[in-house]
Amino acid sequence: MTTLAEAVGLAAGESGLAVIATVRADLTVQASLVNAGTMAHPATGEPVLAFVTYGRVKLTNLRARPQLSATFRSGWQWATVEGPAELAGPADPRPWLADAEQLRLLLREVFGAAGGRHEDWDAYDAAMLEQGRTAVLVAPTRVYGNGNG
Repeated sequence: MTTLAEAVGLAAGESGLAVIATVRADLTVQASLVNAGTMAHPATGEPVLAFVTYGRVKLTNLRARPQLSATFRSGWQWATVEGPAELAGPADPRPWLADAEQLRLLLREVFGAAGGRHEDWDAYDAAMLEQGRTAVLVAPTRVYGNGNG
């Protein structure tokens, strides 16, 4: 059985790149590429898949139909993580996210979990605010792949 850490670990050499698939209103699949990683959920402490997005289509899909899948790969090895997405951002408040300062810190934490580094955190924070970036946290309900070979 593949674990969340093993799935995400496949993309360690590629900046945590994952293909995220969401469902459109017409029930077709929309896919995009993101940098994703693992972290502890801010409220529960449980491990989650995390990434930051501002993609209007992806966020619209996830607000209406929060189920998503994320596929990681290295060579011919691959693993997929499925689960419901929990959004936390300016347009998606959470009871455990008290204020703008907590959101700022959460976006930094998710960015770091996805392998991101930044030389100017003030500029990063300003861009996240201006773009309305949202943290996406996925509690895995299913993780599978083709194993070790």
